[in-house]
Amino acid sequence: MLKNEQNSGPDADNTGTNYGKFMGIAFQMLAIIGIFTFAGYKIDEALAHATKWVTAVMSLVGVFISLFIIIRSLKS
Repeated sequence: MLKNEQNSGPDADNTGTNYGKFMGIAFQMLAIIGIFTFAGYKIDEALAHATKWVTAVMSLVGVFISLFIIIRSLKS
């Protein structure tokens, strides 16, 4: 089979679209987790905590929110 014939199936056009969609999801997750972690870090810095527990809690909240958003967007 020739190379051109292998990529001419119905899924050939969706490869770029799927790649872009999942890269967008990855950057969205990264942004949400980063914003929540940064906010927790600033709160810990402002309150001068010895243990950075607000940073840890906020980063976990960011992870759960991003997972919720991702799962919701993949269902539709």
